[in-house]
Amino acid sequence: MLKDHDRIFTNLYGQHDWHLDGARAQGDWDGTADLLARGRDAIVNEIKASGLRGRGGAGFPAGLKWSFMPKDRGNKPAYLLVNCDESEPGTCKDREILRFHPHKLVEGCLVAGFAMGATAAYCYIRGEYYNEYVHLQTAVEEAYTAGLLGPDACGSGYAFDVFVHRGAGAYICGEETALIESLEGKKGMPRSKPPFPAAMGLYGCPSTVTNCETVAVAPTIMRRGAKWFAGFGRDKNQGTKLFCISGHVNRPCTVEESMSVPLRELIEVHAGGVRGGWDNLLAVIPGGVSVPMITKEMAETALMDFDSLREFRSGLGTGAVIVMDKSTDVIKAIARISAFYKHESCGQCTPCREGTGWMMRIMNRMVEGRAEVEEIDMLDQMSRQIEGHTICALGDAAAWPIQGLIRHFRPVLEERIAQYKRDLLAKRPPMPMPIAAE
Repeated sequence: MLKDHDRIFTNLYGQHDWHLDGARAQGDWDGTADLLARGRDAIVNEIKASGLRGRGGAGFPAGLKWSFMPKDRGNKPAYLLVNCDESEPGTCKDREILRFHPHKLVEGCLVAGFAMGATAAYCYIRGEYYNEYVHLQTAVEEAYTAGLLGPDACGSGYAFDVFVHRGAGAYICGEETALIESLEGKKGMPRSKPPFPAAMGLYGCPSTVTNCETVAVAPTIMRRGAKWFAGFGRDKNQGTKLFCISGHVNRPCTVEESMSVPLRELIEVHAGGVRGGWDNLLAVIPGGVSVPMITKEMAETALMDFDSLREFRSGLGTGAVIVMDKSTDVIKAIARISAFYKHESCGQCTPCREGTGWMMRIMNRMVEGRAEVEEIDMLDQMSRQIEGHTICALGDAAAWPIQGLIRHFRPVLEERIAQYKRDLLAKRPPMPMPIAAE
């Protein structure tokens, strides 16, 4: 269990002042100019050595991604784009950073932006996060007033600006190139790659898109050292991580824990256990609705990191744990997720545009049992024709929950179909008796 003195987010529950004075009292903006004085390469190398991987779901090594920004770009500006969209159901970790640690994010923008040679950062925030937007915008203004941002950020001689941009609530804008399109004032639709954003991003300039949490932890890593951060979790799964636990638990919460923490410990220690006890557990979605669910037996041994959950054919995703007890209609739950992805598809790719609708309609019939057993395999095949055949990962995200349902709960689907047929027969009026021949 992570010790309090090792926590990066010390105001996760809003118990302390989130304004500049409160942030400084918690260690933010402490010697930031000295961190910048170490130079771009030193910061990138320290982040690489820490083992920090992107906290937005993909898990790409953060330091490596930051190093992709070209150093020789002529007179072109470069941009750091911070993804604070957080539109995936079950995920609410970045919200707590924006509400109660906005200065940690703003300082992270400066440190990460300097490491990339960026001239400005754009924080793309979900439109529904109004109070969070107010807190972040207030923190940006406080930083400008204190000289921490602007033409001489922190007295370092480096010019850096931070802008907050509100989205309109489209899930697809969480994809990095769709986010760029939206920032440019266009419809949020993913771009084909290459070119990648590091070569041609916002306004055709080099850009790096990264998650809110990934940026927010950077200054603390620089202060406390890569070795300290890498000391948590397993190899290639290092550091601390924000996890949000919701669903059928006694105490839903967002908590900072070490990577590779046992899933069962996360649920029982931090979330107060499964409603009705551990034996009442049916399934867990370990990383937000875009990853396949796992069974109770898997949840007993799973570790919350990229590699362990991959062994169970699921994923860490955003670290959003959704617990489902035995009162859950798993078919209905996955049907609801299918409806979400159908609604949020941008419609650019045919497999996603058409396939999400087909999957949703079949799942709606599966909820009632108004289907044939053969359609289970057809649904699985359909999901695999969508997976990996779209410009962005929304097609995969729509397919994986259905694949997890079929993989672990096929008997439930078959029984639902059989029960519908039994009910249909029970309601059918009796056949008329044949008239005897005279």
